[in-house]
Amino acid sequence: VQLVESGGGMVHAGDSLQLSCTASGLAITNGNIRWARKAPGKGPEYVSSANTGGRFTTSRDSAKNTLYLSMNNLRPEDTALYYCTSESLGISGRGTQVTVSS
Repeated sequence: VQLVESGGGMVHAGDSLQLSCTASGLAITNGNIRWARKAPGKGPEYVSSANTGGRFTTSRDSAKNTLYLSMNNLRPEDTALYYCTSESLGISGRGTQVTVSS
């Protein structure tokens, strides 16, 4: 069972990115797999609970067994390690780094 994230990078404020989380050994629809992030000096938080002002949306492609996070109008405060995780299954991916410069 594995979750692998991709799509991160270094961007400028106002840019967009789409992150992917591909599951192997389990269906992406199982176990309430969610996006979370860990910013420098801060605790981890679920992206769905973060104050992103509607700039982030999640979607799921069952055929590709992949969860996506589309991020628009990125801000420097969005800089973090983004990872997918399932609390119920007790698994997390290694994450993909997003760095937003002003």
